Amino acid sequence: MSAAEFYISPESLHPIDLVETLAEHHAWDFDRMNEDQIAMAVEGQWRTYSVTLALDPYDSMLRLVCTFEMDPPEAAMPALYETLSRANDMVWSGAFSFWESQRLMVWRYGLLLDEDQPAGINQIERMIRSAIMAAERFYPAFQLVAWADHTPEAALRMALAEAVGRA
Repeated sequence: MSAAEFYISPESLHPIDLVETLAEHHAWDFDRMNEDQIAMAVEGQWRTYSVTLALDPYDSMLRLVCTFEMDPPEAAMPALYETLSRANDMVWSGAFSFWESQRLMVWRYGLLLDEDQPAGINQIERMIRSAIMAAERFYPAFQLVAWADHTPEAALRMALAEAVGRA
C-alpha cells in the first residue's frame, strides 16, 4: 500500500478528491477550483510546472494539462514546432503543444474512465509523474531550439543524452 492510499477512505473515490489527497501528501500548492477541477504547482528540476486535472463527466474522462511559460522569439517558432513534432513521436502517453496566445508549452493527456473500474490513486499519481517527467525530459531541447539556435535534431540529441561518470 502506498503512503497516499493510507489516507483515502473507500467512499472518497471521486478522481479530483484523489488528486487533492496526492497534492496534500506531496505538499504541492493546489487550488480546488470546483468539484471537478484542481490546479497544482509541482516543482521540477528545471522549473515549477502548473498541473491541472479536470473531470469531464460527459466524456467520462480525466484530463491532465501540464504547462510552463515559454516566450520564444518568432524566428524560432518553425524549429520549435518541428521539435514538438519530433518529441511527440518519442512519447506515447500524451502530447506536447504550444498555446501561442498564452505563450505556454503544454503537455496533455486524457484518461478514459470506466464506471465499473474508476481511476485509482496510483494511476492518477502515475499520470502526474509522467507529465512532469515528459516536461523535464524535453524542456532542455525546447530551450536549445528557442534561444541557442540549435537544430531540432541536435537539441533533442543533446537534451536526451545520458550522463556518464560521477560528479
